[in-house]
Amino acid sequence: MPRNKGIVLASRPQGEANASNFRLVEQEIGEPGEGQVLVKHHYLSLDPYMRGRMDESKSYAASQNLNEVMIGGTVGEVVASKNPNFKPGDHVVGSGGWQLYQLSDGKGLQKIDTRRVPIQAYVGPVGMPGVTAWYGVNKIIAPKKGETVVVSAATGAVGSVVGQLAKAKGARAVGIAGGPDKCKYATEELGYDVCVDHRASDFADKLKAALPNGVDGLFENVGGQPFSLTMRRLNAFARIAICGLIASYEGKEKSSLDDLRVLLVNRAKIEGFIVSDHLALWPEALKELIELAATGKLKWRETIAQGLESAPEAFFGMLKGKNFGKQLVKLI
Repeated sequence: MPRNKGIVLASRPQGEANASNFRLVEQEIGEPGEGQVLVKHHYLSLDPYMRGRMDESKSYAASQNLNEVMIGGTVGEVVASKNPNFKPGDHVVGSGGWQLYQLSDGKGLQKIDTRRVPIQAYVGPVGMPGVTAWYGVNKIIAPKKGETVVVSAATGAVGSVVGQLAKAKGARAVGIAGGPDKCKYATEELGYDVCVDHRASDFADKLKAALPNGVDGLFENVGGQPFSLTMRRLNAFARIAICGLIASYEGKEKSSLDDLRVLLVNRAKIEGFIVSDHLALWPEALKELIELAATGKLKWRETIAQGLESAPEAFFGMLKGKNFGKQLVKLI
């Protein structure tokens, strides 16, 4: 049987995460026992939520244990099986973590069809990020034709899907992204009506100019200044979906509602959500997303790091917005 390599959490970050917080380990993987499958991972998904799990603090999910393989979504191929539900050659998506192989009892593994969309899309636009976008747009913001929806991290794994779904509902989509290249991609490829560069010195003025009719829906991935400025432009009965607050994950830029009066005056709804709380809706969401992706109606972009050892640096870069679209690590 092959030897397995993995990256474990060696220590908890004090401020920004760095290479010393991780350690590469290698060991025999072993053969699958009764009811188990051995999965060879093709791609590892890197996502902002992982940073929060590295800390030892109360959250919606348990903290990542020290000296255990880092959590993470994966797609791969079954190479050996003693589980009647899986056979060698099956492609699967799961949470195999930062490692080359996974021994699994099959729980949490889902067989996927890679004939219509690429295998890595199942940890991107037709996976957890895509379903996150779908839920926030359809179940919280529910945009009506002609309304304005603002999306932060507009070209990221989640935001890029949000903008396209909002446009499909007839809304005016306004993106916020970091840098002119990302904003150009947002408008020319993803279909945003306008995109505002939050790194520009006149960001506040440009955001105001992009919202002449205010904000009816906000899909928030970042927090910080863009969030505060957008909240000042809310319309009556606006809906805000809080998906992430990546600006504060490294302890730098905290997000706050300094004046709750804006919610009261506008009778606005604000809701934080975790997509894993809504598993019953995943089949409906995935059916729609897979059809859109397979027919070319859903576009996405990927940043791919090569090899397991590249995962930490790719992760740090993602937290700083260096990735363009979905951040992946190719493991084979």
